[in-house]
Amino acid sequence: MIQSQEKPDRVLVRIKDLTVEKADEVVWVRGRIHTSRAKGKQCFLVLRQQQFNIQALVAVGQHASKQMVKFAANINKESIVDVEGVVRKAHQKIGGCTQQDVELHVQRIYVVSLAEPRLPLQLDDAVRPEVEGEEDGRATVNQDTRLDNRVIDLRTSTSQAIFCLQSGICQLFRETLIRKGFVEIQTPKIISVFRAEDSNTHRHLTEFVGLDIEMAFNYHYHEVVDEIADTLVQIFKGLQERFQTEIQTVNKQFPCEPFKFLEPTLRLEYREAVAMLREAGVEMGDEEDLSTPNEKLLGRLVKEKYDTDFYILDKYPLAVRPFYTMPDPVNPKNSNSYDMFMRGEEILSGAQRIHDPQLLTERAQHHGIDLEKIKAYIDSFRFGAPPHAGGGIGLERVTMLYLGLHNVRQTSMFPRDPKRLTP
Repeated sequence: MIQSQEKPDRVLVRIKDLTVEKADEVVWVRGRIHTSRAKGKQCFLVLRQQQFNIQALVAVGQHASKQMVKFAANINKESIVDVEGVVRKAHQKIGGCTQQDVELHVQRIYVVSLAEPRLPLQLDDAVRPEVEGEEDGRATVNQDTRLDNRVIDLRTSTSQAIFCLQSGICQLFRETLIRKGFVEIQTPKIISVFRAEDSNTHRHLTEFVGLDIEMAFNYHYHEVVDEIADTLVQIFKGLQERFQTEIQTVNKQFPCEPFKFLEPTLRLEYREAVAMLREAGVEMGDEEDLSTPNEKLLGRLVKEKYDTDFYILDKYPLAVRPFYTMPDPVNPKNSNSYDMFMRGEEILSGAQRIHDPQLLTERAQHHGIDLEKIKAYIDSFRFGAPPHAGGGIGLERVTMLYLGLHNVRQTSMFPRDPKRLTP
């Protein structure tokens, strides 16, 4: 147990950096015991660090006794160890390890943190594709078991890759908006969002991370729509360029077609979407909101016609939007509002907000809202408010849809929904 008693002059090398370029070097590595296998006077360990792992060999010889081999073989899985060893080039590629061209010949090994011998789930089971498990009868881990034991499930290579990519989305969001010069009243924010909704679906959480953009514009709310869409496109491009290792790691367990997008982003008007759905056999009115099944069908139709997983739906019916949404200046049944979609699911709902207090009052009355309860909100527009628009995306949902995963709980570190408060 480390109690901060000493500061050894020791450099720990990351497992992902153990390559043939370091062959014959003596290095120190900290990792978890993923597997161990004793064979005669040898013990083969697989050491894991995030989504990277390497084979380590403990063999009786100059640096290891029989007792040391036995000790190494009996260290419980998931224990954290410090290992000193020589990096050796492998005679043949080592299957099952990310570092396939080298192995570590152990000279010393210390247990830093000992795991209990019985684990609530096995990590090899937790990364096995469900279809593969069904075919050969091997165990897989269901979602409730994963979430009940999230501290273990977060150690899988898939989870490590998901959250590494998710951090990349936040980083790219900041980089893109800084590059665009968002200052003063243009405010990009990464915030925690809490929603008291009884939504028990694959894409809803009661607590999530929101990436929000609220922006003043000059003449047309499309100035904002274009900025938000371009920001997302820059994020998608950055993920393609910087996170291929993580994407491929997730795809091993959850195969999915690469995410496709156009530049500039495809923008359809709501009436065009309704026409496409009617042509596909859906019966719906001009001012009817999209149901979840129709959203998904529309996503498939758009993908077939335009070959994109990301698009904007513009000019929603005014009747299905909140009271503060600016009406369309040409067609009073429409509004200056928009949604953005990934793989047929909505990720952002935005609009031009009404900035005129008289019109805002009229729209609130039309919706039967008690004006006294929103007086402070209306009064905030009485002193010269600029025209503005915006919208926010849920980080977990965007991560889920970009990677083609089937549940937002896979991309939330400790998900909260109407039925789950722990761990």
